[in-house]
Amino acid sequence: MLRSFALVLAALLAAPPMGAALLPEEENTIQVFKDAAASVVFVTNIAVRENVFLDEFAIPQGSGSGFVWDGEGNIVTNYHVVAGGDAFLVTFKDHTEQEAKLVGIEPAKDIAILKVKAPADRLHPLPLGDSAHLQVGQKALAIGNPFGLDNTLTTGIVSALGRQVQSIARVTIHDMIQTDAAINPGNSGGPLLDSAGHVIGMNMMIYSPSGASAGIGFAVPINTIKRIVPQLIKFGRAAQAGIGVSVLLDEQKYRLLGDVAGVVVREVKPDLPAERAGVRGLHISGGRVVIGDIIVSVDGQPVKDYDALYSALDTHKAGDAVEFKFLRNGQTRQTVITLANVPL
Repeated sequence: MLRSFALVLAALLAAPPMGAALLPEEENTIQVFKDAAASVVFVTNIAVRENVFLDEFAIPQGSGSGFVWDGEGNIVTNYHVVAGGDAFLVTFKDHTEQEAKLVGIEPAKDIAILKVKAPADRLHPLPLGDSAHLQVGQKALAIGNPFGLDNTLTTGIVSALGRQVQSIARVTIHDMIQTDAAINPGNSGGPLLDSAGHVIGMNMMIYSPSGASAGIGFAVPINTIKRIVPQLIKFGRAAQAGIGVSVLLDEQKYRLLGDVAGVVVREVKPDLPAERAGVRGLHISGGRVVIGDIIVSVDGQPVKDYDALYSALDTHKAGDAVEFKFLRNGQTRQTVITLANVPL
């Protein structure tokens, strides 16, 4: 009997220690990461320069994350991750590298598309969610390569919805997702996932005086990405509804007119809706510059600056009949213009 007990005790001591049972929440987090990790890539932005002997050399000038969009090799990332780059490398979870070409950009939404020629078994598109039905408090998981560290997972919740964040193009991105899942430099372009492993957004930036995560991160909502990405893949740019004008930058307007609300039309493009509606741009008369029309409202929404004009038009599509209010020589004029797929 004593010998049998000793044998049992020896067997128990020799057996590897049993790990603590995982909680269902932990099991979910682990599974989401396992399912998504192979779809998240590391993006390196490279500048090509010449020395005095005209020899070309590559300089890594930035990095970020991205995720596989489809089986054709399209990779979604942030525009600011690829901005200014001449060449791009995409590194997969198995550490294989692929050269990538830039397919399309939308700076106003901070979205860019890279494309790689990779075997099908390396391309694992992530399932897409619906950001219109998110709720504050639900789980959020961010995967990326913060500080160049391979495939890092951070978790948190959706902290707020409907946030407004200024893009690199100095216009507002609406309906941004705020999360407390840590987003650090290098996370940009990686996916923000829900507990089902669906992409609900793309990690974009943090709000932090120090540059490190402070519990306030922002992600571009997946519904915006789903609208923009097919356009970038097909055309290289996002379709923009406008009337066919160029406008003065806000600082140019300020130097010319002071603190006046509205957007000054600089030039009216020929044979486009604005010209057909009689809109006037800047012109020379009697040797001096004469201010043309100033856009002061769109569909009843006041337009105080370029950002407001962009946001007002961004809610429309080509073919929409939109009411514009202009100021000309101190007089207000109002007209309905049908939008087309043209810049502003």
